[in-house]
Amino acid sequence: MESHVVTRGQLLGPADLEAPYIEVYGAREHNLKNISVRIPRGRLVVFTGISGSGKSSLAFDTIYAEGQRRYMETFSAYARSFMGGLERPDVDKIEGLSPVISIEQKTTSRNPRSTVGTITEIYDFLRLLYARTAEAFSYATGQKMIRQSDDQIINYILKEYDGRKLVVLAPVVKGRKGHYRELFQQVAKLGFTKVRVDGELLDITPKMQVDRYKIHDIEIVIDRLVVKEEDRFRLSGSVQNALTQGKGTMLVLDADKKKDNTQFFSRFLMDPATGIAYDDPAPNTFSFNSPYGACPTCNGLGEVQEITEDSVMPDKKLSISRGGIAPLGEYRDIWIFQQLGLIVKKHKASLSTPIEKLPAELVERLLHGVPEDEDADPKKANYVEPFEGIIPFLRRQMESDSENIREWIQQYTQAQECPECHGYRLKKESLHFKIANHHIGELSVMDLSELAAWFEGLETRLSERQNLIARELLKEIRKRIGFLLEVGLDYLNLHRSVRTLSGGESQRIRLATQIGTQLVGVLYIMDEPSIGLHQRDNERLIKALQHLRDLGNSVIVVEHDKDMIMHADHVLDIGPGAGIHGGQIVAAGTPTEIFSSGSLTSQYLSGQKHIELRKKKRTGEGNELVLRGAKGHNLKNVTAKFPLGKLIAVTGVSGSGKSSLIHDTLYPILNQHFFNAKREPLQYDKIEGLDFIDKVIEVDQSPIGRTPRSNPATYTGVFTEIRQLFSSLPEAKIRGYGPGRFSFNVKGGRCETCEGAGMRTIEMNFLPDVHVPCETCKGRRYNRETLEVRFKGKSITDVLDMTVEKAVEFFEFQPRILRKIQTLNEVGLGYLTLGQQATTLSGGEAQRVKLATELSKKDTGKTFYILDEPTTGLHFEDINHLAVVLHKLADKGNTVLIIEHNLDLIKVADHLIDIGPEGGAGGGTIVAQGTPEQVAKSGKGHTSRFLAEELKGSKYAEA
Repeated sequence: MESHVVTRGQLLGPADLEAPYIEVYGAREHNLKNISVRIPRGRLVVFTGISGSGKSSLAFDTIYAEGQRRYMETFSAYARSFMGGLERPDVDKIEGLSPVISIEQKTTSRNPRSTVGTITEIYDFLRLLYARTAEAFSYATGQKMIRQSDDQIINYILKEYDGRKLVVLAPVVKGRKGHYRELFQQVAKLGFTKVRVDGELLDITPKMQVDRYKIHDIEIVIDRLVVKEEDRFRLSGSVQNALTQGKGTMLVLDADKKKDNTQFFSRFLMDPATGIAYDDPAPNTFSFNSPYGACPTCNGLGEVQEITEDSVMPDKKLSISRGGIAPLGEYRDIWIFQQLGLIVKKHKASLSTPIEKLPAELVERLLHGVPEDEDADPKKANYVEPFEGIIPFLRRQMESDSENIREWIQQYTQAQECPECHGYRLKKESLHFKIANHHIGELSVMDLSELAAWFEGLETRLSERQNLIARELLKEIRKRIGFLLEVGLDYLNLHRSVRTLSGGESQRIRLATQIGTQLVGVLYIMDEPSIGLHQRDNERLIKALQHLRDLGNSVIVVEHDKDMIMHADHVLDIGPGAGIHGGQIVAAGTPTEIFSSGSLTSQYLSGQKHIELRKKKRTGEGNELVLRGAKGHNLKNVTAKFPLGKLIAVTGVSGSGKSSLIHDTLYPILNQHFFNAKREPLQYDKIEGLDFIDKVIEVDQSPIGRTPRSNPATYTGVFTEIRQLFSSLPEAKIRGYGPGRFSFNVKGGRCETCEGAGMRTIEMNFLPDVHVPCETCKGRRYNRETLEVRFKGKSITDVLDMTVEKAVEFFEFQPRILRKIQTLNEVGLGYLTLGQQATTLSGGEAQRVKLATELSKKDTGKTFYILDEPTTGLHFEDINHLAVVLHKLADKGNTVLIIEHNLDLIKVADHLIDIGPEGGAGGGTIVAQGTPEQVAKSGKGHTSRFLAEELKGSKYAEA
């Protein structure tokens, strides 16, 4: 085969001729066109190019896949049979390949127990630090817990109780119910004659027992004596005996004192005032994933599922008979509605009265129960039998053995902060071990920047013994926190659940971990690590990558960020187009050499091409959506005004509170209002202006389908129209084929050998599974009869194999089909085939398929769209396409809100809301708002500085 020859730019400068390279020959994976390339090792190399051009195919599907495969080859065939093999990428050969580590954008874990602290291992070191150096305090009195040896106890008693009458006691029962008949028998057998029960000294008698339903404290009377130095031997024996019987704890009773006459002593950590004792701390005492440390109420999750009034009565405008109590549904002639009817009637109301108009006392009784009335006579007409209440009844069902019932109850529960541990996840004993007046939970919720400051100079606040133990631990903790700060994650805290991290954040955490490993000679491949980073934080990320390179590693970054490209040692520009139009190296060399290459990327870098500004901003429709008093996470009582009918951008540094305001507060409010969604918004006071919009749509980057059977044609709904068209053809009508005949998901028209998949999987025991085209249909998915029905000479399979560009021409006279395909083309996805598997689409492509689907719908012009970082994975040219699409949506009167860091898109918005000024605790306020020009001139916050720079060189286009 003919190899692609690089003609634009030089692969390497003269100084690099001596340097070793990674050499790739004949890469053909996905859309790569048999390319051969040399990548300098020990350098920071950026792969850039238009979305879908083949960057990831070269970096991940070729170089990384081959590195992984070679590593797997080192295992025995027996071991590989358990691990599953890896397919050889479609490449002739790769030379000079180092061990490869891929740091991708996928969120690390969906486990609610996985936190930033656990995945970075900082929390593990913190647990060890607390187990070895923390001081214990009583949760009852707040006093410092003490631990005493037998000699210390004896010396203390001799000194403090000299000449006094003492009773030495061994506690055996503390605060428990029971009759304890067997216990008294065992104590008598040991030779003891007296016990102290609930503060009263009693002689042990045959068959002695106490009230089994009351809570008791029982101590054995070990000895009664007058304390004298000469009786030290007797006292010593009594103390040791008491500690043995009391399992390490004892107490003395001063017979001469009337009040406060007992004092506890223990070999363990103990509160001398109350006798509360803690087990010796171990690392698992501070683990919320261990039964020894987890809060018993929430099992270490920090939140509990509670059945609340709002979840049981979501719409109080409804009456009980119309289904106002959601778990009961609408009125039926059953016992519970008859019972409710009697209760309501007694309060002079009816089941037809809207719940909001019922007295508060009545609603309380319905939800929490009617107690048994002692004066009520069952024979009287207005008698109401005791009723346990809707919420207690539902709570009982949560313990049901039936999974179906538990699932049914689940929909009426809401996650709330655990009332026992207040969200810290640990049991109360664990939260009363402190270092420098802070327990481990308080350190976990500090921002990393605040935590780093707390550890600064900690040695001066520790004792000499603590310092001796903690020296190495502190060094390790500080180092790891430092790496996270280095990659711009200072606003995160160790308590933060990994499920809530963005792809970019989890990627940067893994990057910080890799910097910490100090490996040398490794090839790191990263996928857009700058995602979710403000320009201010980008510099720190670039320095972190350079640090990784300077350790002696090779770093390949798939990236579109201008700053990252300019700081690279070597750049590969892949293109010239996307999909079938890409897969070639259009330019390679240093950033300076790329400038003069004339490629699409170089035109944007050099300023020849711009994303143009509109001269006129939209005036909108004059109405606003106003969110007042948002206080969730780090938001500081924010009141945000969203002008409707405009393109709005919410900006700010990472962790400033953008997602808290939009994703966690505004979107759930709108979703609940329009679609009765279950997810609860964060705390806020009120929202105004809901009447001016009719629905909310979130367009995110989640996959459009999780199976290969899902594709752009099925997602947009155009495949339904295409099947309708084929079923209306004369040939189909003669044969009696309906639209279902042309579906590859149902029996009838599909190939039954592969069940419409087009491929068959052959299992190979010691090698990876091989996917081969189905031998019956040759990968065409349908049976011969179905494929005989043709439109303009093309079968249904030919249509699925068409690119969107070709399909636009092919269906030009089919308006219903054309409208949907046209929008896919307009959002820059002309290179995709209609039947491309959803699993092969990038996040950016999936988001644009969703955008196209929304664009093709007939809208009311009152929709509120929310997009989170829509520029993720997009080249400058794609951002240009995206801006056009977003303008189209806004031109129809819709409101489009984007959370964004990319200045190219921010500058074309009509209205900006900048949140900050910093991340974490330093953020949570609106620092500037208005048009991009107004925010740039304000000089407030970090965005204004970068925006002012960007607007200087921008050109204007007519609106």
